[in-house]
Amino acid sequence: MIKGLRTAAYPVADLAAAKAWYGKVFGTEPYFDQPFYAGFSIGGFELGLIPDGTPGTTGSMVYWGVDDIEAEVERIVALGATLPGAIQDVGEGIRTVELADPFGNLLCLIDNPHFDLAAVR
Repeated sequence: MIKGLRTAAYPVADLAAAKAWYGKVFGTEPYFDQPFYAGFSIGGFELGLIPDGTPGTTGSMVYWGVDDIEAEVERIVALGATLPGAIQDVGEGIRTVELADPFGNLLCLIDNPHFDLAAVR
């Protein structure tokens, strides 16, 4: 049986800079910090950074949950992300946005009032 999301891994060219930036975005330090991988624990899931990778915006898209999408976009843009497009209302009260991190990856956010945390396994 496939279980829920566990890890979103982003390739980065500069691991130290990426750890510092994502540390500011998520307000935490990596719980696993090695030269070959850094892992942050984010709301019960993992954000992984893989050094010497090739960042890109055409691969898989992982959406991180937020409660106030406008405030988070403003905060993350102030930390150096860019906003290639507007926040999208995708229906039924769900809103998404894709930000470009300083390393060439997409950092995607979702404000989904239907998300059931109790269903996470």
